[in-house]
Amino acid sequence: MRTFYRGSDLSRIQSVAEMAALAQRRLPNFAWEYLAGGAENEQTLSRNQSDFSDIRLASHTLVPNHRPVINARLIGSKSALPMMIGPSGYNGMLWPQADIALAKAARAKQIPFCLSTVSNCSMEQVREAVPDVDFWFQLYALKDLRASQDLLARAKAVEASTLVITSDALIVGNREWDRRNFVRPRQLTLANKLNVLLHPNWIRQVMWPNGLPTMGNLSPYLPEDEKSALGAMKFISEQLDPLLDWERVAQIRDQWSGNMILKGVLHPDDAIKAVQLGLDGIVVSNHGGRQLDGALSSIQALQQIAPKVRGQISILLDSGVRRASDIVKAVALGADGVLLGRATLFGVASGGQVGVTRVLDILEEELVRCLNLMGVKRLDDLSTDHLYLSRS
Repeated sequence: MRTFYRGSDLSRIQSVAEMAALAQRRLPNFAWEYLAGGAENEQTLSRNQSDFSDIRLASHTLVPNHRPVINARLIGSKSALPMMIGPSGYNGMLWPQADIALAKAARAKQIPFCLSTVSNCSMEQVREAVPDVDFWFQLYALKDLRASQDLLARAKAVEASTLVITSDALIVGNREWDRRNFVRPRQLTLANKLNVLLHPNWIRQVMWPNGLPTMGNLSPYLPEDEKSALGAMKFISEQLDPLLDWERVAQIRDQWSGNMILKGVLHPDDAIKAVQLGLDGIVVSNHGGRQLDGALSSIQALQQIAPKVRGQISILLDSGVRRASDIVKAVALGADGVLLGRATLFGVASGGQVGVTRVLDILEEELVRCLNLMGVKRLDDLSTDHLYLSRS
């Protein structure tokens, strides 16, 4: 049976899966399960990847193998690759100042970077550390309208080019692994506490000397006695607005002058509503299989959505992307590109900016090779003619 590379030289990592294996070895159990787990039986988590495998690539031979043109426009942003680093929360428990490491890697590869509301580094810290990155901000709608308004104002002040409204996590999914790791909210089981002790390098890098990092974006809105990361988790779980609707999104659209996209679209009717509302783009996403178990995989949903709205609105996809061939399939089905979540988080958890850069390099190398082997000269030339789709 083949095994993954087990060394520490990240330049020898050959795939996202190998980087994931390294991240799992480095992280304590509770942090790994937070990063890698899904909701309930994890059917959607699994299908996000397996449904990519059900799509086959069509190739043409005797096409000269020059380097293909692989740049893209993602919601109006010029990107050297048809991918960007998507928003993700609590990254500081993976690596010190992980949000800044992710942003620096994005800048180096000339792709956009999106910061989450629940990031550990604040948007001001990231912008100061990486002033020339194409900076996007992901907003969770909060019950406290003043906090939401202030987050919007801060995003404008740091000149975020694009606002991403996440619509599919207003109620946190049933992530049973989370409850298994905790005796009660914010209290690890004894087994997990002992497991943490088996990861001294993680303790030294992440926990020492002040414990888990605080939540930069939310810090101004937290009670003084709840400034910790755990306090922020409690705050966000109580403050997510489950009543977010199209009217509220329209109000935010009126308040935001830059590009604005809706993340969490899985149904064609919702994609059509996003067009009617005047949004600039959508992200076809099931939140990485962490919310509604049994939902369509993102690549399945894209096949239903793209024919309805392609050409009327920009389309991005996330969830399940582990190979550049997945990106090729998404673009051929109508996406402009993809948001990377776990793939780049495996990298940051393994080696900070160096790990993220290695993941992006791997995907770029795979993308060039895949298009060459298919006989495709330009990413823009991809269409469903380059795919064999399952008819089941």
